[in-house]
Amino acid sequence: MKIEATPTKAGQDYAAAHAMHYKDKDLNAALDLYQGVMTAHPDTPESGYSRSQIQNIAKSVVPSQVLLDGETAMARAQIKQQEQTAKDPSPKA
Repeated sequence: MKIEATPTKAGQDYAAAHAMHYKDKDLNAALDLYQGVMTAHPDTPESGYSRSQIQNIAKSVVPSQVLLDGETAMARAQIKQQEQTAKDPSPKA
């Protein structure tokens, strides 16, 4: 006898995003749905799967040098922000 597990809401939402991505091939809609999974269900495995799928889409449509340039720019901005915070920490209430 096969026991059917009831899918969670996170699982249902991820399945819809995955179908949009791979079956319907609507990458913009899939990105929206994957982001929705991450927002609505941040502490679930499906959130992590969605993040991976977003990265897969980005790697498939964005040239690797553009990705590297963007990641480098984000890293530099984050470093600058952290250095500024270390120099001038906000007063705590």
